[in-house]
Amino acid sequence: MSFFHLADRMNDIKPFYVMDLLARAKKLEASGRSIIHLEVGEPDFSTPETIIKAGHSSLDTCQMHYTPAVGLTELREKIAGYYQSHFNVQVPVERIIVTPGASGALQLALSVLINPADEVLMTDPGYPCNRHFVRLLEGQSVNIPVTSATNYQLTADLIARHWSAKTAAALVATPSNPTGTIINQSDMSAIIEAVNKQQGYLVVDEIYQGLTYETENFTVLSLTDQAFVINSFSKFFGMTGWRLGWMVVPDEFVEAVDKLAQNIFLAPPTLSQYAAIEAFNAPSLNILEHRRQEFKRRRDYLLPALKSLGFEISVDPQGAFYIYANCHRFTDDSFGFVNRLLEEAGVAITPGIDFGEFNAHQHVRFAYTRPVSVLEDAVARLNDFLKHF
Repeated sequence: MSFFHLADRMNDIKPFYVMDLLARAKKLEASGRSIIHLEVGEPDFSTPETIIKAGHSSLDTCQMHYTPAVGLTELREKIAGYYQSHFNVQVPVERIIVTPGASGALQLALSVLINPADEVLMTDPGYPCNRHFVRLLEGQSVNIPVTSATNYQLTADLIARHWSAKTAAALVATPSNPTGTIINQSDMSAIIEAVNKQQGYLVVDEIYQGLTYETENFTVLSLTDQAFVINSFSKFFGMTGWRLGWMVVPDEFVEAVDKLAQNIFLAPPTLSQYAAIEAFNAPSLNILEHRRQEFKRRRDYLLPALKSLGFEISVDPQGAFYIYANCHRFTDDSFGFVNRLLEEAGVAITPGIDFGEFNAHQHVRFAYTRPVSVLEDAVARLNDFLKHF
């Protein structure tokens, strides 16, 4: 008889339901079905050729050795230059930590902040890995229900009302997943003040930075140097499979984060770092700006189309590439709804239960990561599908 022991924390860490949906969609495709993928938050554009060529160049010159745990100095300097040129913010290179994806950055940030039983405030709905990372550290996520009344974001008032003696940090995301909403500068300033008043820390997920459509892009670093700021090369820069991100940390945490990165990751992927240096050069940024405009076109088509079909979208997304839609007119079981939609209409979307509990069964997420022509096909299929409700 074999012995099997699973840590208790694993009972609280849920899988991505959308991954099961994706596996089923792939199986249907393999059988010859036409499937439209609007479920996974991955841009359909390939990595810009300029960046790929930079990666090839690093291979050709055999630049494949370990880098410092905090990343290549040249890349960190490029990131600092990006903050200066795009946001007029001076960030010391020493505070910039290159990581294996934004997930690596989030793991490092929470690991140096959270003790067992400490609380982290966050939104419900929100990106599920956030609460799972807190649980991994034996902390407790406080999942605060948010609605369109607060733009699906935490506010200074919500932070003040939910902060307790056990709370160590608040985590916000702008633009956010799954709602695509943002926190404006005025509200962010109030959030910073609320967290400072409690002598806690603020973690800001800015991984969709660059993908905003009506408002001017900004970073929390223009308001404070005491936040942990998470960013990524996956979304705006289109480098999902390269698994690279970065984090800006308060000065007093640099040594601790460096030490932890050495122990957990040793170093970020070398090839990816050399390629990412090119991401900040003008030819790459020009390509990425055209893609941002294309995402806006997609949103501007899909958003009114979904509303016309009967989905309730009370806050228009201002960034990222998601639409979080209330489907209560059709169902109170979003998981069953998206599975039927896949099987019967060949359209794959994400159930709200992937993002929390609050009204989750009445919501679905659409990722507009496909061309407008494909979105038009998806809307036509949805229209036919919804006639049965």
